[in-house]
Amino acid sequence: MYKKRSVYSLIILVVMIFIGTKSYGQDKEIPKEFYIASTIPDSLKENANSVVRYANVEYNVLGPGKMSEKHHTIVTILNEKGDHEAIMEMGYNRKYNSISDIVMRVYDEKGTVIKKYHKGDMYDGAAMDDVTLVGDERFLAVRHSVATYPTTIEIEYEDENQSLVNIGSWDIQENEQSVQHSYCHITIDNSAGFRYLNKNTKIQPQKVTANGKSDYFWEVSNLKAFKKEEGAVGWKVFPSIYFAQSKFDLYGYPGDISTWQNYGKWQQGLNADVYSLTPEREAEIRKMTDTIKTEKGKAAFLYKYMQQNVRYVSVQLGIGGWKPFPAMFVDQKKYGDCKALSNYMGALLKAVGIKSYYAIVNAEANEEPADPSFPYDYFNHIIRCIPFKGDTTWLECTSYICPFGVLGPFTENRNALIVTEDGGKLVRTPRSTMEENQLNSEVHLTLDEDGGAKAQVKLLSSGEFRFEFIGHTASKVDEQKEWVMHKLNIKQPSFFDYKLGDDKDGIKEVDLNFAYDKFCDIMTGDKQFYRPKIIDLCPFSVPVEEKRKSDYYFEVPMQKSCITTIDLPAGFEIETLPVNQSLKFTYGNFDIKYVYDAVKNQVISTAKFNLNNHVIPAAKYTEMQQFLDAVAKAQNKKLVIRRKA
Repeated sequence: MYKKRSVYSLIILVVMIFIGTKSYGQDKEIPKEFYIASTIPDSLKENANSVVRYANVEYNVLGPGKMSEKHHTIVTILNEKGDHEAIMEMGYNRKYNSISDIVMRVYDEKGTVIKKYHKGDMYDGAAMDDVTLVGDERFLAVRHSVATYPTTIEIEYEDENQSLVNIGSWDIQENEQSVQHSYCHITIDNSAGFRYLNKNTKIQPQKVTANGKSDYFWEVSNLKAFKKEEGAVGWKVFPSIYFAQSKFDLYGYPGDISTWQNYGKWQQGLNADVYSLTPEREAEIRKMTDTIKTEKGKAAFLYKYMQQNVRYVSVQLGIGGWKPFPAMFVDQKKYGDCKALSNYMGALLKAVGIKSYYAIVNAEANEEPADPSFPYDYFNHIIRCIPFKGDTTWLECTSYICPFGVLGPFTENRNALIVTEDGGKLVRTPRSTMEENQLNSEVHLTLDEDGGAKAQVKLLSSGEFRFEFIGHTASKVDEQKEWVMHKLNIKQPSFFDYKLGDDKDGIKEVDLNFAYDKFCDIMTGDKQFYRPKIIDLCPFSVPVEEKRKSDYYFEVPMQKSCITTIDLPAGFEIETLPVNQSLKFTYGNFDIKYVYDAVKNQVISTAKFNLNNHVIPAAKYTEMQQFLDAVAKAQNKKLVIRRKA
């Protein structure tokens, strides 16, 4: 449903660098031991799928938009989980990049070369995802199939770049990977306004200044492997350093990113000539809305109009990764990417006198937010911001199903750079509440005397749950069934009918029908034992971790409920009714109640699960883990019925 606007670079940078006191930091006389697996210290093998024996990258920043890079890595793969290290992949643009001296060598455990790959062995393809129609970004790639372990991979190449905003980043360590030696070196003019930002590391560079240039040197050694904890996000865990300079040049468009305001001014300049409709078309838009009394009402009408009349198509050519199609183009052709559609939405609003802002954001659930203190191009998506008095409204313009003013986890709760008349300004996007992400269900379950059952289920979803159900409408029916059974932890039925119902006022209805030849868990004599439910409101648990270090991330806060009516078979009665339970933890609660109606011979259960914060601090992880375990036990309590005497 959501699409990205960025140029789709597929470079994998697992290389690090340093030029310092050690001779091999300058790629000279690299010790033979770095190629021999048996020389890896035992401490670096623990919890590791791969070991970076040596990594070196050198950035020589020649001016705005001009930089040369040298990369050299030696990585020993210990098991199949590290096989991705045997892939050499790099992104490029034919006009602005020149990649040379490419080689990948493969060594056995004794350090003997067993295979070599060069540029001629690499696949050369378009670097586009499944939503991009046309783009000029490309990638080179080759993969070695690892037959035995350990295997060592050595990669070298050079890259001349003539277009860039960011210098890049030094990604020091990845999941379940140890680092024996890794180095980083940057050479840059003193007047460039060089900046760097440490992420999850405190290491500092050595600095040498001479002849108007400065050299920065970083080094790390003997970093033990660690595994990212379940539910943690990588940008909060893995060590890296971001590099930036004040001036840049992207595809021949110079700019300044020393401040957020200046970067916004650059984007404003790109958008200046694409933001208007013709006077005649603006008059038509005003006529369409002239009976609507409020600005918000007009904006909602125009948003719906845009959703119904244009479609998403991504075209990423040159500066087209940053500059939108003209609003008139979108109006006439009825398509565009997120830049073009957000710009077009702004032009529609401008036609009726409503101010709005182009907003640049880093998209994907729980993705890294832009750092207010470090101007840098973190972004990959565009949305729209309308600063109504006392009620700022945000619009996801690439979606045909998003309600007016709703973003969802793809772009909510992070810093967006709005492009104002005065330049860029970081503004926080709204965060959804649990009331806005609901999954409510009604179940009618009819048991038969042989232990079988039939069930009718109505699901009503809003917010992220609605997006999920609609997002699966294009899948095959069997795939939809498999997904919903996994999502709700539904027992495998002998018959399953899946039907999508209405989608009205932000609530999506889904109707399910099940039949079970055997729904009963245990039958013994005249007694039958059941889990008295079809759906689990909380279908998962989390592992015990005594010393949790990272926060746990859900995608959204949520609210779920289920009312289940169970018709007992004729001639049966209740022997044991599960006890009512009320469970709580700091950020949520679970309640379940059972009532037996003797006249109707029915059991009615009402269950509710609430999670009021999607980020659980590490200090509260154990409390959450114990709560979820208790919920699982509560959901598994048995209903026991017996045949009447």
